[in-house]
Amino acid sequence: MTIKEAQEAVDRWIKEYGVRYFSELTNMAVLTEEVGELARVIARKYGDQSFKEGEKDNLGEEMADILWVLLCLANQTGVDLTDELQKSIEKKTQRDSLRHIHNKKLLA
Repeated sequence: MTIKEAQEAVDRWIKEYGVRYFSELTNMAVLTEEVGELARVIARKYGDQSFKEGEKDNLGEEMADILWVLLCLANQTGVDLTDELQKSIEKKTQRDSLRHIHNKKLLA
């Protein structure tokens, strides 16, 4: 599935099952909440914390939840994420093409 197809699939789902998009402000709050849930899983899986009883290692699920809300925000604000991601890659390539290669911290 391409990013464009994902944006279209989310839009179809919202129109068929979701009644309407939540407001942009609500979706921003939901996105923040989802990032926090991902942080919790990463802290338990890769950090010093352990999973509590009943918690699960659902890393992919949490990442997908973040992507879902981000796609919603893109749709409702008219952002073409395929185009914006390409621009971001180009910007980072121009700005950082040598920066990381010469970073001694990354070579260790």
